[in-house]
Amino acid sequence: MIHRRSVRTLPVALAAILLLLAAHAAPCRAGADSVERAGDVLQIVLPATAYGMTVAFDDFEGTRQLTRSFFATMTATVALKYAVDAQRPDGGGQSFPSGHTAAAFAGAAFIQQRYGWRLGIPAYGAAAFVAWSRVDAGRHHVEDVVGGAGLAMLSAWLLTSPLPDGIAVAPAVADGTFGVVLSGVW
Repeated sequence: MIHRRSVRTLPVALAAILLLLAAHAAPCRAGADSVERAGDVLQIVLPATAYGMTVAFDDFEGTRQLTRSFFATMTATVALKYAVDAQRPDGGGQSFPSGHTAAAFAGAAFIQQRYGWRLGIPAYGAAAFVAWSRVDAGRHHVEDVVGGAGLAMLSAWLLTSPLPDGIAVAPAVADGTFGVVLSGVW
């Protein structure tokens, strides 16, 4: 059972932790190296935060769903990296999709899908920073980070169910029509 008080204070705590970790991770030197390093750290912090939330909320089912969603995201990401083998802006290979972005969005999308938009918005903001850091550092093209984010979000939408008091967003496909379903309990 999630305590209402915890849910109210968690967005502030989550934002503070993410900012502190990003600031600590960024070396004292200025420029792209600091941004890239912060993105490197946040791609780990976001899924770890999602896991920590499942533990803090005594949400064993959430832990299982996060594990399945994260595993599916990363498996698809690695498979696509080898299947597509697109060239990176810096000349390397296996650019599509971005693994850093996929990992970050896997954590953010799980948080939003399971615990709602109030917690999901700051997590998505941090995940978007990771995506931007990869493009800014010249490691990925825009389509690489969009692909990684899309894989993670699709996986979370398909493999994560919201708690009863949350708002959920899910893709919908019927009779050749594509859309989004918004549902919630008030």
